[in-house]
Amino acid sequence: MAIYAEIDRTSATAKTAIVFIQPQYNISTLSSEGEVTLYHYGWKDWATILFYLFITIILHAVVQEYVLDKVNRRLHLSKSKNTKFNESGQLCVFYLVSSIWSLYVVCTEGYLLHPSSLWENYPHVHLRFQVKFFYLTQLAYWLHAIPELYFQKVRKEEIPRQLQYIALYLLHIMAAYLLNLTRVGLVLLFLQYVSELGFHISRLFYFTDENHHKMFDLWAVGFVCTRMVTLTLMFLAVGFGLSRAEDQNLDWEAGNFNTVFIRMTVLFLVCFTQSWLLWKFIRFQLRRWREFRLEQAARKRAAAKQNPSRSLKRDSVGHHENGLVKAENGTSPRLKKIKST
Repeated sequence: MAIYAEIDRTSATAKTAIVFIQPQYNISTLSSEGEVTLYHYGWKDWATILFYLFITIILHAVVQEYVLDKVNRRLHLSKSKNTKFNESGQLCVFYLVSSIWSLYVVCTEGYLLHPSSLWENYPHVHLRFQVKFFYLTQLAYWLHAIPELYFQKVRKEEIPRQLQYIALYLLHIMAAYLLNLTRVGLVLLFLQYVSELGFHISRLFYFTDENHHKMFDLWAVGFVCTRMVTLTLMFLAVGFGLSRAEDQNLDWEAGNFNTVFIRMTVLFLVCFTQSWLLWKFIRFQLRRWREFRLEQAARKRAAAKQNPSRSLKRDSVGHHENGLVKAENGTSPRLKKIKST
């Protein structure tokens, strides 16, 4: 009897662990590829998100200790630059992994070859494993960024700025996940992550050598293109594609949120976010331009101080001063000639 009780406890523990480790709410369906396992969302997803949140904290600490801290010791950065370097280093790793991962999912799901699949057959309630796992890990990462503000001992004046983009990422990812807009959300996340990856790589190079300004110019071009593509894709998928769907009634059980009010709310949210990002981008470019002008002026003043004043030109009779020829004692050479006679 004790053996059976131990087996029951082990099986119960295994079932509980699976809730945290593996995505839940799976169903099996038949397709042209054979039997396929699909997933939808539910409240148990929070257990999986919590588990991978702790995994992300551990990975964050590993990258910080074995990569970024070693680089910081060699660069000897100031405290403010050290904080920004750590932030950009951590985000570079995340954006690089997420960009490659999202591009792989977009290609394997066929969204690039068939762009109309982003809005056709809505609602996209059933997800493949790689799509659902991607969204769960994205939510886990941005939720882990909140306690990391304490672990990394971020300065108080930096906390509001970081909380802003953490909240924006969580809001957009959760909206795409809960409103069954995972396909268009996946493409938009790829575009955003590639743009942010370029910015943080540029900032890392700038911290290593402040003469690296051209990478910011390349990132600026990519940033503007990303905003244009994002807005175009949203209006095409949500404003045009979903508005042509036959069923535009709110249905919680079927997961259909294709109503005029929800579409307008989603478009307003995305347009507002893109406008806010553009405003921050313009302010950043203006600040860079002012700093560059001040730096150029400081260099000119330093060069003027280092170069000695040019000596006055002299000839056999005297020297030139203000365009007039004067003798050594300050008298006119013509007067000197008259006195000698």
